[in-house]
Amino acid sequence: MNNKIRWGILGCGNIAAKFASDLQYVSDAELVAVGSRHRPVADEFAKKFSARVSYGSYEDLVNDHEVDVIYVATPHGLHHEHVLLCIENEKAVLCEKAFAINQRQAKEMIDAAKKKNLFLMEALWTKFLPNYAVVQQMIKAGKLGEIRSVLVNFGFIPKKPIAARIYDPKLGGGTMLDIGIYNVFMAMSVLGKPDAIEASMTPSSTGVDEQCAATLKYNNGAIAQIFSSFSSNLATEAHINGDKARIRLTHRFYSPAAEIEFYPDYPDSKQIIPFEKIDGFGYHYEASHVGECLRKGLTESPVMTHADTLSLMEVLDKIRAAAGIHYDVDV
Repeated sequence: MNNKIRWGILGCGNIAAKFASDLQYVSDAELVAVGSRHRPVADEFAKKFSARVSYGSYEDLVNDHEVDVIYVATPHGLHHEHVLLCIENEKAVLCEKAFAINQRQAKEMIDAAKKKNLFLMEALWTKFLPNYAVVQQMIKAGKLGEIRSVLVNFGFIPKKPIAARIYDPKLGGGTMLDIGIYNVFMAMSVLGKPDAIEASMTPSSTGVDEQCAATLKYNNGAIAQIFSSFSSNLATEAHINGDKARIRLTHRFYSPAAEIEFYPDYPDSKQIIPFEKIDGFGYHYEASHVGECLRKGLTESPVMTHADTLSLMEVLDKIRAAAGIHYDVDV
């Protein structure tokens, strides 16, 4: 392994820009190459983030021998195709969430990486953030007692011009795979895989879910209620409720911006729980972790495991099935 982990970025949209910006906070990482289907876009992106080279095709990017690992930042409807392209060309991969459209695709991607003995991880950045770590520590320490319910919402009205991925079924459009995945992840990180699922949705004009509500039920009596929407600007908060106390993760609960409010006594007694504040957007934590894994020769993250990804995709599949959200690749 070289002195620095040499990154390539496949796709040059908004999330790719945030990730590229945050690489400056990773001491042993450098952005070597970027690729877009439109060469001018790649050129501008490379110039802005000081990448050595830009490519007007993904094929050229994955064939760059100076690249150690590629961050796949295209819409999730294209992840299956683009991750397999990277793996076929011997590249380690960090793939943005949602990892795939369904569990079948996810398994194919993971199996391909295992066959090639290559590192592959889903970029679910929340799992690597300081506030998330503190919440998990509080739960494990019994600060909340037994968790009885989780309430999570995530919603916004897309601003014009509306990104194609939002409503295009070919790109996996709809709330559940775009933002609802954070709701499901948060519920599962607290309560685990549900024993039963109920869900319903409001379809958009393209057929994908404009709103989706789901109830995750557990045999111990715990319940998680999650709601995602592209038709309302929601509080975008997470409430974790135990029989001793509760936690409220404030606006943008899935991000490093969320505050941790701890309520140990009924009805109030709010405490603000401190955690490490950061510069940047927060993507450098997962980037640093990938670098550590690569230096150790790992092909799977011990934090965001392949089993974690497959379990999350399985629950997303079941929610979509219950709500009537279908894509052509589900057939």
